Amino acid sequence: MADRVTIANAHLTATIAAKGVELISLIPAGGEEMVWSADPAVWGWYAPNLFPIVGKLADDTLVHQGRRYPMKQHGFLRHSLCELTVEAPDACAFRLVDGAATWAQYPFAFDLTVGYRLTDDRLECNFTLANPADDLLYASLGAHPGFRWPLGDGAREAHVVLFEKPEPEPVRRLTGGLLASQPARSPIAGRLLRLDDSLFVDDALIFDRLASRRVVYGAPGGPAIAIDFPDFPEFGIWSKPGAGYLCLEPWQGMASPAGFAGEFRDKPGVVAIAPGGMRTWRYGIRPLARMPELG
Repeated sequence: MADRVTIANAHLTATIAAKGVELISLIPAGGEEMVWSADPAVWGWYAPNLFPIVGKLADDTLVHQGRRYPMKQHGFLRHSLCELTVEAPDACAFRLVDGAATWAQYPFAFDLTVGYRLTDDRLECNFTLANPADDLLYASLGAHPGFRWPLGDGAREAHVVLFEKPEPEPVRRLTGGLLASQPARSPIAGRLLRLDDSLFVDDALIFDRLASRRVVYGAPGGPAIAIDFPDFPEFGIWSKPGAGYLCLEPWQGMASPAGFAGEFRDKPGVVAIAPGGMRTWRYGIRPLARMPELG
C-alpha cells in the first residue's frame, strides 16, 4: 500500500498520508502550498488527526472502570498506519480498528474511518466512528491542521482570524498541558482576532463556548483560508511564538481540567456511542484568493 494518496480536481490538489490519515499538502490551482511544512526543528507535523483523545490526560492516563491505561497527548491515531479503503480521483478514505496495539492504551472496540473529498473549491474531511461492541464506546476526536503563517507574501503581523459571529465569551488556557481552572478574557474584538505571538506564550487559545462554526484566516489583500466545522463544539488556535504556522483546530473534546482524576467517560467533551451505533463529524477547508473585508 502506498504511504500517501493524492486527490485532485480543477480547483485543488490534496495529498493525504496513510499514517494518521494526515493532510500533508493542499494547493489551489495556480496558487501556493497552504499547509505547514512539518519542519521537525520547529513542529514536525502537518495536520495530525486526534483520536481517541484531544489534548492531554492528567498523568497521561486514561481511567476506565477503575483501571488505568497509559495514553500520550492527542492519542494514537496520528501514529497509526491506516488501511486505505477508498481511492478515487477526488476522494479517499482510510480505516483504523482496535487491536492489540490499541487495547493496552484504550480498552474499547472501535471502527474509525477518516475520509477526504474535493467538491469544487472545498476539501471536506469526515470522521465516522462506529461502535461494534456490546458496551458503550467513549471517545473524543478532532483535527489539528497547521497552515503557513504568513500566507503568500503578506506581512505576518497583518494576519487575523475572522469569526462567523461575535465571540465575547471567555476562553480557556492551559497550565501544565491541562485546562486551567479559571477561564480567561477573550482576545477577540467582536468577530476579529488579530494574531500576535504573545497570544501563544501560554500555549493554545481554547474556545468551549463558541457561537461560530466558521472562521477565515489571512491578511487583508492576500490569500485566505476558510474553515467550517458544523459538527465540532470546541475549537483551538495554536502556534509557537515566532513559528511559521498557525493551527486552526475543530475539536470534540479538550484536555483534562487541572485536578480532574475521574473516569474517562466523565471527562468534559467525551461522547458516548451506543452499541452498534455510529457518529460522523465533518469539517471543511476552502482556500480563498483574497481575505474578505474585515468590516
